[in-house]
Amino acid sequence: MSKSHFSNIFIAIFGLSIIFNCLTNAAVHRTIEEARQERQRLVQKYIKTLNKEEGAIRLVGGQTEFEGNIEVLHNNKWGAICDDEWDAIEGRLVCRQLGFPGFKKVTHSGYFGPARRRFWMDNLFCEGHEKELTHCRFDGWGVNDCEASEAAGVICESPYPEPTEPPKLNLPKYRIHHAFPVDVRLRGGRTRNEGRVEVSIDNGAWGTICSDGWSLLEANVVCRQLNLGYARDALQTDYFGGANISANMLSGTECYGNESTLAQCLHHDQQAGTAGCHGLANHVAVVICDHLAPDLVVDFYELERTAHLEDRPMALMQCAMEENCVANEAYEIQRDDPNWRYSTRRLLKFTASALNAGNTDFRPFKEKHMWEWHMCHMHYHSMEVFATFNIYDLHGIKVAQGHKASFCLEDSQCLPGIPKKYNCANFGDQGISVNCSDVYLYNLDCQWVDITEMETGEYILKMAINPEFKVAEMSFDNNAAVCSLIYTETYARVEDCRLERP
Repeated sequence: MSKSHFSNIFIAIFGLSIIFNCLTNAAVHRTIEEARQERQRLVQKYIKTLNKEEGAIRLVGGQTEFEGNIEVLHNNKWGAICDDEWDAIEGRLVCRQLGFPGFKKVTHSGYFGPARRRFWMDNLFCEGHEKELTHCRFDGWGVNDCEASEAAGVICESPYPEPTEPPKLNLPKYRIHHAFPVDVRLRGGRTRNEGRVEVSIDNGAWGTICSDGWSLLEANVVCRQLNLGYARDALQTDYFGGANISANMLSGTECYGNESTLAQCLHHDQQAGTAGCHGLANHVAVVICDHLAPDLVVDFYELERTAHLEDRPMALMQCAMEENCVANEAYEIQRDDPNWRYSTRRLLKFTASALNAGNTDFRPFKEKHMWEWHMCHMHYHSMEVFATFNIYDLHGIKVAQGHKASFCLEDSQCLPGIPKKYNCANFGDQGISVNCSDVYLYNLDCQWVDITEMETGEYILKMAINPEFKVAEMSFDNNAAVCSLIYTETYARVEDCRLERP
């Protein structure tokens, strides 16, 4: 593309932006300096996209330019980013890379609709100082275990001083007042336990629920209200009939997961009409219910008992470094210091144990033919994210995190009289049987948090299993152990643990 051609495209974009801004903010008198800042922002946002440079990013599906699902350019093709391990660190980086003045929040579960293209990136691991999203560590281009409903998104701060009205997507959410009874039913399914979710408010017409952000948390509430057990799956689809058959009645539905009825969840004001759905045409909220479900419980006593420090030479951590299990500083040492193998990393090590207290086996999210062989460990990994280990300061700011890239699930220990069923060896079936535990001992690779750069002091350690709710469970309220961590130069102590949700 010639320089003159690029200039013409940019001038057109800049001109359209100024026209749009004048129409929406007619009362705002822009100064020369504000216009220069706007031009600089637009250059930063569009130059990589227009040149089709590797690593360019954009937001799609939002109602404004500063919100939407993230897409990244690789090999001249746009692709989505999966919401596994997607948090505020990555969100701030995206907003900064696109030139927006600030960051508001990240979104998960296809909040702006399902992914429109293949997933290019999964399990992003950013420190926060990177200049571009592609400078972060991730599983590899196109390597993922994600479905279309797992698109990652972000809402950045608006670059315009005073928007005339807020976008519909940011409308406040409310519980439905008890004076307006909400009835729920499933329609279009092959059995009474599945189908599109329909609601009737105050004995009015029946309608569907907008599928944006629909997850297992909301689906569990529906199954509970209908006395159909637990959610086995939460889908965003028109497979059982969509909005063309039954118009949307609710949007913005957001549940904690332990509510008794859908009315207790948050929704956009139903009396003002539904906000626009960003998903594919006719796609609505769908659930599949089942009276059988696993229920994992973290053994925090084992966590307290086994936590300790170890100073480990990097020469013994090459497999772990392949799995991104150490802090970014370790990779800088590996890159810059020819004697990096003699450097050591300080690790907070502990055993992670999870008991299945449900009434059916916990099985991996991936089908068996999608499992990945790991040469270092000499067995197949069936889940990319089964547990996360994070350390926060007393203000709630994350200061260190463990990054275990993948997991093998097996019956390590079972209660008396319960035979072991699952084994990682020899491409065996993987899972966790009822009344059995999967135990990752502290002497295994990546069973730690790299705290080499962390100051001594008091912190909060959080270990979570099935943290992204990829596998349905009876409850997620016992999937995380939150503990006090005392860290000194010579020892670390984990105590006062309690169970919470991830």
